[in-house]
Amino acid sequence: MRVPLEHQQPYGTAYEQMLEKVRYEGAYPTREKADEAVRLVLAGLGRQLTGDERVDLAARLPLEAARVLTAQIPDTEPLTGWAFVKDLAARTGASLATTRWDTGSVFSAVTACTGPDLINRILHQLPSGYALLFGRAELTPAT
Repeated sequence: MRVPLEHQQPYGTAYEQMLEKVRYEGAYPTREKADEAVRLVLAGLGRQLTGDERVDLAARLPLEAARVLTAQIPDTEPLTGWAFVKDLAARTGASLATTRWDTGSVFSAVTACTGPDLINRILHQLPSGYALLFGRAELTPAT
């Protein structure tokens, strides 16, 4: 059951700041569009992350964002970065380009909340393709 807008509690300051960063980075016209992107991408990330990285990320995110992340049950088979974007697009019916844009905008804000050390740990846990989504080069070892 949805609570009417006039009776909803306002978001915490940290989440409001995160939404503003996502809105600015993603050039979203409204905070509601930024909130949709945050919820979509963090729910998807919550289905991919496990262990200490999941716990540490939730601890560093604003409460509202952490709830979205931790409400998800991790998948048994992790998705590559590209499969992650395709999965999110399929769930929303949005284009791959739009979903990729949403993902990059949200991951930029996540990086700002957490710092590079935790992002490095997260990237080491996830399959290939996520570094680019976080705005980093994807380096592969020489063979």
